[in-house]
Amino acid sequence: MSDSAKPGRVRLARGVTPWFLPTVAAAATTALLSAKDKRWALAAVPLTALTGGMLWFFRDPERDPGLGRVLSPADGVVQSIDPWPDGRTRVAIFMSPLNVHVNRAPLAGTVTSVEHVAGGFLPAFNKDSDQNERVVWHFDTALGDIEMVQIAGAVARRIVPYLTAGAKVVQTERIGLIRFGSRVDIYLPEGISPAVTVGEKTTAGVTRIDRG
Repeated sequence: MSDSAKPGRVRLARGVTPWFLPTVAAAATTALLSAKDKRWALAAVPLTALTGGMLWFFRDPERDPGLGRVLSPADGVVQSIDPWPDGRTRVAIFMSPLNVHVNRAPLAGTVTSVEHVAGGFLPAFNKDSDQNERVVWHFDTALGDIEMVQIAGAVARRIVPYLTAGAKVVQTERIGLIRFGSRVDIYLPEGISPAVTVGEKTTAGVTRIDRG
């Protein structure tokens, strides 16, 4: 592992530049203006605070991968675990605005499809939020087809996929970003039981999702 990729190092997530740079520029400009006219501090102070907040929200730390066939695609808390009519099990992970927002590949394989689906913007903890704006991923893996869904919330209205269909991924590779709070669902194939429980915290690329 190169020095720039050692666990513990933190970088800014891909896909945040359109939001981050204008905020930084506005904060810097108002800070310079406030040196000449203190009234500009009324704008400089909140803009500087917003810049610091965005640095925290859009952090992207390096991590040592966990062990397991299926690893969590998201940082957050397990919101629900539901049996699906086709025999699969859906594990829904709620991501708060304080979580890392970069999502990672739960398994190694090939991306077979990345589909954007238009929808609403209900809070991600709402039971009907699976009808929100979302991006549906399918991976061809050693366990067969694995479906993962990135769901936008009331605040998170932008999902940024990093990959397209046909891309080969290694487990824990960064695959996309959801800005601010949101939800990520992963569907375990029939016969595979979840190793997590409702209310359990997860770490993307580290927490094992499957049992066995």
